Amino acid sequence: MNTRTLMGIGLLAVGGLMLYFGRGEAIGTGTMIGYLWPSLFVIPLGLFFHWMYFSMLERRGAGLLIPGGVLVTAGLVCQFAMLTDGWGYMWPGFIFAPAVGLFEFYFFGNRNKWLLIPINILTVLSVLFFLVFSIGTLINRFTGQPIMAMLLILVGVILLVGWKRKAV
Repeated sequence: MNTRTLMGIGLLAVGGLMLYFGRGEAIGTGTMIGYLWPSLFVIPLGLFFHWMYFSMLERRGAGLLIPGGVLVTAGLVCQFAMLTDGWGYMWPGFIFAPAVGLFEFYFFGNRNKWLLIPINILTVLSVLFFLVFSIGTLINRFTGQPIMAMLLILVGVILLVGWKRKAV
């Protein structure tokens, strides 16, 4: 890519972010850093660890992938939560972050099969907590309590009265 293309992409990104974050008030440097701190500080550090492993050390220092994977995953979780104000349902991503780092270490390292135990435990816990909290949040946000109550009553009536199967 040439310099002109990179500058164009950068200006489009900054303009889009200013429109997104502006919401009628003046946008300043503090506001931008307040929303984008994971992309400015955390994710680049994780990418630096990956760069060190893949280019500088010629795949000898697989241990660098553990903090690299943790930082990139935690940075993405923080960035998404900052942009959507979704800290209440994004926190299981912090349980998933060490699983990503350990999996990278397993995949690119010496493939120690014992690493799969904590990787699977952390992944299952993260997915379970994410499903429980995000589904509950989405149901409450989009349906509301009266609709949810009517749906539960309807399911209860169907279960009590419901369709009776014929004995064969």
